[in-house]
Amino acid sequence: MIPATDARTARDLGQDRPILQLSDIWQRFGGLVANAEVSFDVPRGEILGLIGPNGAGKSTLFAIIAGARKPTQGQVVFEGRDVTALDAPSRCALGIARTYQVPRSFDSMSVLDNVMVGSFARHPRAGAAREAAPEVLDFTGLAQRALVLAGELTPPERRRLEVARALATQPQLLLLDEVMTGLTPSEARKGVELIRRIRDRGITVIMVEHVMEIVMPLVDRAVVLNLGRVLSKGAPQDVVRDPAVISAYLGDRHRAA
Repeated sequence: MIPATDARTARDLGQDRPILQLSDIWQRFGGLVANAEVSFDVPRGEILGLIGPNGAGKSTLFAIIAGARKPTQGQVVFEGRDVTALDAPSRCALGIARTYQVPRSFDSMSVLDNVMVGSFARHPRAGAAREAAPEVLDFTGLAQRALVLAGELTPPERRRLEVARALATQPQLLLLDEVMTGLTPSEARKGVELIRRIRDRGITVIMVEHVMEIVMPLVDRAVVLNLGRVLSKGAPQDVVRDPAVISAYLGDRHRAA
């Protein structure tokens, strides 16, 4: 069952603290600094865009939030709890799920069985996991493909399967890694609609994306990374007008726009 608590209900329950807080995050690889002094909060029920040029440190920061990598320095707080030392499975159990830039489906398994893999995070028994999976498939538009092998899906369907498997873990925070990449305009519109419906279920979303024309109208706030540091953050209409962002990432064509 996908959670269906909206942001207003969460506030009414006194849960208006940020769902995620990053404080002074550093990630060093020898002499290379991938992230430096990264600090920001993510309010509950928000769609946050994490953007920046190639090499800005987005993927590294994503891995730190998901628990796939421990930062060299700094603190990650989720739902008021310090999770910096916790690995990815432990964070998934607490309510953080992610997708991958390159889909990681089990190609020899059916779409239904792929989603069951996510369901096991909340339903240890196979029967219960199988019962929970169809709702997620219906929510993500994959119900008609349930018995098809994952390896036979189209690229857009494979990206939806990534989202479906993550949703099956019943997250409170969903990390989406370039789920719009390679989609046609019509497919991208469906993707935008899905992300909005996910947020309407009370799930906070952080998304890394390069398709600016899609991201900026979709997100509530944007955080721009450049050379591992936060270059700018705020409402999308303010971020795109920031001269530093235009210089580092968006380009002169956006200055005119």
